[in-house]
Amino acid sequence: MSETELESIETPVESGLDGEDRLKPEFVRRILDAVEAGEDEDARALVEPLHPADVADLIELAPAEQRGALAAAISDRIDGDVLAEMNDWVREELIEALNPRQLADIAAELDTDDAVAIIEDLEEADQRAVLRALDPDDRAAIEEALSYPEESAGRLMQRELIAVPEHWTVGDVLDYLRADDALTTDFWEIFVVDPAHKPIGSCNLSWILRSPRAVAIGDVMKREQTLIPVEMDQEEVALKFQKYALISAAVIDDSGRLVGMITVDDIVHIISEEAGEDILRLSNAGEGDINEPVRASYSARVRWLIANLFTATVASSVIAMFEDTIAMMVALATLMPIVAGIGGNAGTQTLAVTVRALATNQLTPANTMWAVRRELSIALLNGVTVAIVIGIAVSLIFGNPLLGGVIGAAMLTNILIAGLAGVLVPLTLERFKADPAIASSIFVTMTTDSMGFLVFLGLATASGLVG
Repeated sequence: MSETELESIETPVESGLDGEDRLKPEFVRRILDAVEAGEDEDARALVEPLHPADVADLIELAPAEQRGALAAAISDRIDGDVLAEMNDWVREELIEALNPRQLADIAAELDTDDAVAIIEDLEEADQRAVLRALDPDDRAAIEEALSYPEESAGRLMQRELIAVPEHWTVGDVLDYLRADDALTTDFWEIFVVDPAHKPIGSCNLSWILRSPRAVAIGDVMKREQTLIPVEMDQEEVALKFQKYALISAAVIDDSGRLVGMITVDDIVHIISEEAGEDILRLSNAGEGDINEPVRASYSARVRWLIANLFTATVASSVIAMFEDTIAMMVALATLMPIVAGIGGNAGTQTLAVTVRALATNQLTPANTMWAVRRELSIALLNGVTVAIVIGIAVSLIFGNPLLGGVIGAAMLTNILIAGLAGVLVPLTLERFKADPAIASSIFVTMTTDSMGFLVFLGLATASGLVG
C-alpha cells in the first residue's frame, strides 16, 4: 500500500476531531445533514467511535431545533455517561423527551453521584416517577443523596466503594475483590473500617498489590486520612483535595460512619464550575451559559443593571454639586472620566484578587489586616506612578501646571480609595455571610466613581483653579 493510501485512511474520530480534541464544524455538519436526509444509519456510523463526552458536545453544538431529531437518530448512543457529560440546559431538554422508565434505566447504569446530578433537577412529580421505576437499592441510595443540601458532599459523593475490616489480611482483601462481581470497579484506595463502620484508615491499591498475602491490612494501611463531613460545601471539599493532593476521600455522616467517597474526577468538575461561577458573579452575568434561554439570561442580568442604574445616580449627584465649577472650566468635564475610569480599574483589580483569595481560603481572619496593608501599599505605588504621568501630561497639553497638580492629586487619592474599597467591600460582605462575588463590583464601582468626581472637582474648587 502506498504512503498516500495510508495517509488517506482515517477513523471517524480522527477526521472528526481537531488538534485540540474539539469536534470539527464540517464533521458536525455531516452528521446533521445525514439526520436531516433521514440517513440515520450513516449518522450512527459517524457517531459510533466517539467518546461519551464528544457525543455530549455534538448534541450541544447542534442548533436547538435539530437536537430532537439528532437525539432520536443516535438514541442508542445516548446513555448515562453521555448525559453526565452534557451541559445542564441541553440535558434538561433531552430529559423532558424521555419517560420515567428510560430515565430510571439510565440512572441505574451510573454511579450514585452522576445519577443524582440527572434526577435532582427534575420536577418533584417526575422525580417520584423515576424513583419508583428504580430498583429498591438504587432508589434508597438516590433518595438518601437527595436528602442532603444542594452542592454538598452528600450530593457529590458516590456510595460504591470498598471497605474492609482491619483484621483482614491482604490475601483476604484480594480474594474478596475477585469473588464479588457486584463490587465497584472504579476505585484507587480501599477504606478500612472498625466494627461500627467508622473509617480508621485507607490503603492504596498499589500497596495491596505489592504486599505479601499474609500481611494484615492494618499493617499496610495509612491511618492519617482526610475525612469529609457529609454536609460540607462542595467548594470546601475541592479546597481540601487541592490542599492535601487527594485522589479520593472518605465521606462520613454525623455519627462518623463511612457513607461514601469522593474522587478527584468529580472535583475537577467542581473546581471548574466554582471558578466559572465566581467570574460570572463578579460581572453579574447570571449563569453565563450560551445554552441558557434568552428569558432566563435577561432576568439574571437586568436586575443588576437596574441596581447599577440607581448607584450611578450617586456619582451623577456629585457632578451636579459642582455644576458651576464645570461650567467655568470645560477641561474639567474632559478629564473627569479619566479619574473615575482609572479608579474603577484599580478597584476591579483589587476586588478580583480579594474575591479569589476568599474563595481559596488564602484570605482568612488571621491575615486580614496584612492583606489590607498589602493592597494599600500596592495602591499607593500605583497611585503615585499614574499621578505623575497624568499630572505631567495634563500640564503640557493644557499648559496649566495647577490643573496637572489637581488631577494628579485626585488620581492618587482615588486609586487609594479604590484599593481600600476593593478589599473592604468583599470582606464586609463575607463577614455578613453574603457572597462577595455577587454584589461587590457594584459597590466598588459606585465608590470609585463618586469619590473620583468628588475629589477631583473638590480639589479644583478649593485650589482656586476655577475663579
